[in-house]
Amino acid sequence: MSTVENKSHVRRSWEIVNQHNPDLIEEFYPPEFVWHEPDQDIQGYEQAKEFVSSFFGAFPDINITVEDVIAEGDQAVSRYTIRGTHQGETEEFGPPTGKEVELRGITIHRFEDGKIVEEWEAYDNLSLLQQLGLAPEQ
Repeated sequence: MSTVENKSHVRRSWEIVNQHNPDLIEEFYPPEFVWHEPDQDIQGYEQAKEFVSSFFGAFPDINITVEDVIAEGDQAVSRYTIRGTHQGETEEFGPPTGKEVELRGITIHRFEDGKIVEEWEAYDNLSLLQQLGLAPEQ
């Protein structure tokens, strides 16, 4: 794929979040893909669907704005802002707080054969926990 196609593919892949549709993962990623999250690695469809579904449960109005996508060779980088309201209980975030959150992040996406095979995520988990009142402000 060209860098233009990679950039388009990355932008469209974030629709998994905006459409709240974990099944779209299979459209953009092959079965053996890996997401390198700040605190864990997510591998394959089952783990990825569980991971994104937990965010949909905690933040049912979650949405993402893709600010920039830059591509070169077999990689693309996206910069984004995620917003949502904590309305659902999860193990990671506890009972609903009703607080609105905003999280900025950057992801490096690596392509093979027209699919995203690996991603490295960089976002501020501490800021998210502070916005929810689950970690002390500095």
